[in-house]
Amino acid sequence: MIYYYLPIALTIVSNVFYHICQKFIPDNVNPILSLVITYLTAIVLSLVILLFGLKDTSLLAEIRKVNWASFALGASIIGLELGFLLAYRAGWNISLGALVSTIIVSLLLIPIGLTVFKETLTIQSGMGIILCIIGLVLINIK
Repeated sequence: MIYYYLPIALTIVSNVFYHICQKFIPDNVNPILSLVITYLTAIVLSLVILLFGLKDTSLLAEIRKVNWASFALGASIIGLELGFLLAYRAGWNISLGALVSTIIVSLLLIPIGLTVFKETLTIQSGMGIILCIIGLVLINIK
C-alpha cells in the first residue's frame, strides 16, 4: 500500500517546492540562465542517484533501453519550467497559477487517456471532471 502512495507523495512534495522555488527566482535573472543552472543541478543529482542505482546492469545497457519519449520529455520540461517562470513574472499568483494549469492539463489529458491508453471513466470521475470545470470557471471570474 505504501508503494502505491509514496510516488504520489513525492510528486506532491516536489511540486510544492517547485512552485515555491519558481516564485523565489529573481525577476532580473535571465530565465534561460536560470534553467541552465536548474538543469545542471538536476543532471548532477540524477547522475549520483543513477550510479547508486545501477546494481545488476551497466550504464550502456540502460542507455540502449531509452527511446524518443525521454528526449521529448526533456523538451516538454523546458516549456513547463519556462512557462511557469514567465507566468509568475507576469503576475500569476502561486496559489492560482499552478491550479489553473493543472486543471486545464488534466482536462486535456482525459480524451488522450480514453483514446490512446484505453482508460475508462466512471460516473464518479465524470462528476469530478464537471466540478473541476466549474471550479476553473469560478477561479477565473473577475
